[in-house]
Amino acid sequence: MHMYQTRSAVLFIVFNRPETTARVFERIAEAKPARLYIAADGPHADKERERELCDNTRAIAQNVNWPCEVKTLYRDHNLGCKEAVSSAITWFFEQEEEGIILEDDCLPNNDFFRFADEMLERYRFDERIRHIGGANLQFGKKWGDAGYYFSNMTHVWGWAGWRRVWKHYDKELSRYEPEEVRSQFENIFEDTFIVDTWVDIFKQVKAGKIDTWDYQLGIMNFFNNSLSVIPNVNLITNIGFGVSSTHTHNAEDRNANVPALPLGDIVHPKYMVPQKKADEATLIYDFNVLARRRRYNKPKRRFKRWVKNLFKKQAP
Repeated sequence: MHMYQTRSAVLFIVFNRPETTARVFERIAEAKPARLYIAADGPHADKERERELCDNTRAIAQNVNWPCEVKTLYRDHNLGCKEAVSSAITWFFEQEEEGIILEDDCLPNNDFFRFADEMLERYRFDERIRHIGGANLQFGKKWGDAGYYFSNMTHVWGWAGWRRVWKHYDKELSRYEPEEVRSQFENIFEDTFIVDTWVDIFKQVKAGKIDTWDYQLGIMNFFNNSLSVIPNVNLITNIGFGVSSTHTHNAEDRNANVPALPLGDIVHPKYMVPQKKADEATLIYDFNVLARRRRYNKPKRRFKRWVKNLFKKQAP
């Protein structure tokens, strides 16, 4: 079978999972990038076996057997997800104007590389487009009759992007303040529960309570009225769900191990508008909105709110 060979540089972000790293690296090897960047966080000082796991992971990632320039960024000590991943992407875009980013649990099919290459070229100078995602979590629902649709969401389970976007990345969200953001999220989402969750995420990220890098990129894209490109079929399988994962612990989650499908010919959408219903469908599940709405609308809770509002009206 002929395998597409990517024109783009690839950043491969790894840590301490040699099994998933080997599977993702095999797909990268099939696409044969001419430039491969490998970034690895270091082991925790208090975890005895982790150094061996990190060493084994790094050995797999460097097993390059095709013509390729390889650059590495290996950390001696653990920086954590927020700092290690964000600094790796900064390092990558300091040397590349654009490229593909894969983490060690994001298993692409070969069509992902073709899709990323074409989208990077097509929207290279289009400031409306700030992100190219590879994951589709619509579970068979297609939006429009093109090969992809536009979204306000920033999916990072296998993605591609440009230096022109990342140069504005701010892992501390220092430009924005908690008291300002609710009205901005309300301009993007109609559902109160989705707005509430994004406001809470923003506050936790701002306070340093979540060790992650990706919420910041998504929030910055929201606040810049940006569009992301999402394929109309899934091109990335997240194989990292489980106890060894940093964030995705539930192996039974419906987003775990979603099969990647053939893309076919890439047909471009006629209209460049976000499919907000697609974004809403994703967030209603991710933010557990239906269960929260049912609890909120229970008669007992409605009665308590009615009493509370009654006393507010009677207060001098």
